[in-house]
Amino acid sequence: MGRKDAMLGTPLRRGPSARRPEDTTLSQDVPSAQGPATTTAKAPLSSDQMLSLVLTSLDDDKAEEVITIDLRGRSAMADHMVIASGRSSRQVGAIAEKLADRVKQATGRSPRIEGKDAGDWVLVDAEDVIVHVFRPEVREFYQLEKMWMPADALTRVREQVRPQP
Repeated sequence: MGRKDAMLGTPLRRGPSARRPEDTTLSQDVPSAQGPATTTAKAPLSSDQMLSLVLTSLDDDKAEEVITIDLRGRSAMADHMVIASGRSSRQVGAIAEKLADRVKQATGRSPRIEGKDAGDWVLVDAEDVIVHVFRPEVREFYQLEKMWMPADALTRVREQVRPQP
């Protein structure tokens, strides 16, 4: 670990990763043998556009029991929270990795990912959308939906998501 910023107590970073996400509006293409790197502007996505991208990615990768929670006016950390399940640790990691790739393609910035190595619970910070991907047993244990959704809304959502026997 490097030196720490005296004011914030956070590690100092060097190189391209030292930029804060809000400081970057341009992405650098990798230089080719033919010439110098080109700079391409990426238009920022609105929170609803990012939510649409996230939901499409989760659907494409066969995520299960996808629930969206609107956080606008309730939390300053994000506008939306998405909770989804994968069938195994391997699928949970793959869902998160593909989502991160798609967000990077759309925005030019890599989202922050936590927990991918374990594969039980992966958090993807996709700007204004926070995505939690769980293995079913871990999701049942933590029950984030109970923490963030009103009880009547949670009952309606679970009835829509889970097939009736």
